[in-house]
Amino acid sequence: MSNGEPRITGPTLKVLGALLLPGYEELSGADISRATKLASGTLYPILFRLERIGWLESRWEDGEPKALGRPRRRLYRVTELGAQSARAALKDIVEPAFGRVAWA
Repeated sequence: MSNGEPRITGPTLKVLGALLLPGYEELSGADISRATKLASGTLYPILFRLERIGWLESRWEDGEPKALGRPRRRLYRVTELGAQSARAALKDIVEPAFGRVAWA
């Protein structure tokens, strides 16, 4: 956890994995919750920590709630720093157990 890096827990890996899936540039908290099966009390503190250290960025969805017919969603995306850091963290976890990984 030194150098501003979060503790890499199973739930944190799930969140990063969901956000790094190809074809998903941004996901709402509800989308991430469905993909990871994490409850909001676990998910949102992880999102907050990852955003605070620069691994994620978030923004409010464009549009007025009345026009959308629902509340606006907060959309999350992995930054370049977050993608590089997540890959390095996964490598540190996987490599000792399974050897060199192709995506590292």
